[in-house]
Amino acid sequence: MDDAQVEIAPVNLAARVDEALAVQAVAFGLDDDEVAVRRHIVLRHLLSPGARAYGALTPGGRLAGFVYGMPNDRTHWWSTVVEPYLRATGTADWLTGSFVITELHVHPDFQGRGVGRALITTITDTAEEKRSILSAIDTDSPARALYRSLGYTDLARQVHFPSAARPYAVMGAPLPLRRRGTPGN
Repeated sequence: MDDAQVEIAPVNLAARVDEALAVQAVAFGLDDDEVAVRRHIVLRHLLSPGARAYGALTPGGRLAGFVYGMPNDRTHWWSTVVEPYLRATGTADWLTGSFVITELHVHPDFQGRGVGRALITTITDTAEEKRSILSAIDTDSPARALYRSLGYTDLARQVHFPSAARPYAVMGAPLPLRRRGTPGN
């Protein structure tokens, strides 16, 4: 990837799913089998009401990063997995009336430059919901630091997804997100 500035813009993620998953594979360390599984998941998610995606596009039109999300649906798999954890912390009400950030990934060549911050604030600025939720690997990381700087706080920790090796944290923030803070990924 080149080192040029990027433009944040809506993208047809279904049409660019393979390019997006190539970014996710590098950023998140996925193998070919995991990419194949995620391809089907992404395409299914994009059929959900209100689903939308933004990309960080290089001057040449390549994806340097992407984000997608949708209004949360309590019947979706993710919600059914995290609900018991949120109930245990008294925060299950966050599953109603929230915009969920489903995926946010930035190519390593573009991390640390505010691209992740621009992607997440742009997509949540389009949300009609009054708050946002997401899950992230439950460890200190640049991604979690970014989310905290935007106003996300832990709603539940040590959340175990059936096929994930590491536990996750579920985080929530009121919208609009804070604009100040340390640059993220």
